[in-house]
Amino acid sequence: MTSLLIVTDAWYPQTNGVVHSLDAVGKELERRGYSVQYLTPERFWTVPMPTYPEIRLSLAPIGAVRDIISRMAPDHIHIATEGPLGLQAKFYCLEKGLAYTTSYHTRFPQYVSARVPVPTEWSYAYLRWFHSGAAATLVPTPSIVAELAEHHFENLRIWSRGVDTARFFPGPKSHFHDLPGPHLLYVGRVAVEKNVEAFLRLGTEGTKIVVGDGPQLPELRQAFPDAVFLGKNHGDELAALYRSADTFVFPSKTDTFGNVVIEALASGVPVAAYPVAGPLDILTDPLAGALDDDLDAAVARALTLPRDGARRHAERFTWAAAAEQFRSALVPVAEQQDRAA
Repeated sequence: MTSLLIVTDAWYPQTNGVVHSLDAVGKELERRGYSVQYLTPERFWTVPMPTYPEIRLSLAPIGAVRDIISRMAPDHIHIATEGPLGLQAKFYCLEKGLAYTTSYHTRFPQYVSARVPVPTEWSYAYLRWFHSGAAATLVPTPSIVAELAEHHFENLRIWSRGVDTARFFPGPKSHFHDLPGPHLLYVGRVAVEKNVEAFLRLGTEGTKIVVGDGPQLPELRQAFPDAVFLGKNHGDELAALYRSADTFVFPSKTDTFGNVVIEALASGVPVAAYPVAGPLDILTDPLAGALDDDLDAAVARALTLPRDGARRHAERFTWAAAAEQFRSALVPVAEQQDRAA
């Protein structure tokens, strides 16, 4: 059985697109006969990330990652994140001459600059160095490929995302009956880089509903008392909230993809977003959503779109297809040694 080790600094109990994507693709590969293991912060002491305590940074002793990988002896290694575990894994692979792949999930230059006055090129320099040794760097959309190529990243390959259409599907509204319509929904982290405030400042009539948690939640709750903040939701309850919305609003300008966008589409809910990387790549069918630099205008158009158009477009995004893209980029760990020989 072919074995794959995925090294990731992002893992449960975090709830985000990185964790969900790695988990979903791992399960899909296991169905294809792979043995998939994860090297995650669960094995080590962790500390909260400054300004973002929900994310825990691993305090892995020097050599711990090396020893674990050596014992596992996987056929393939994928380094998913650029944090402490990913860094140790990279050093080990370089030391031993092992081939590996990486993935680019998060636009950290934009995330960092939204919090502290650090030039984005400094962050890009680190990320470019981190991914430079990989046989391939997996990137979710063509827009992000183009962006990274402008910053001189190499060996870029597309790895798209999928959606569970059995969980997220159209149906009758079960929520929000007591709230003025239309019902505008946001799902995701409540943090400054997600631009949730732009959603809450919309002039569109109706009710703005926020599902999610994050460091900006107390501030926005106080600033926008007319909005409805439901906190974190998962599973069938989250699916029911999607189905009950009239339009899904995705205000982020920093995401690389936006898994929540295709979850909304699968639920039959048209999407309104800015014309930026992620939405630009997903909302290629005008019946699925509306893109506009004026988010109110995008919402107005999205509210006129048919729900079946959103669902049909979502069915193009499958985890089976995403897993095949991921699998096709993998390289045997011995490939680098063979080239050196």
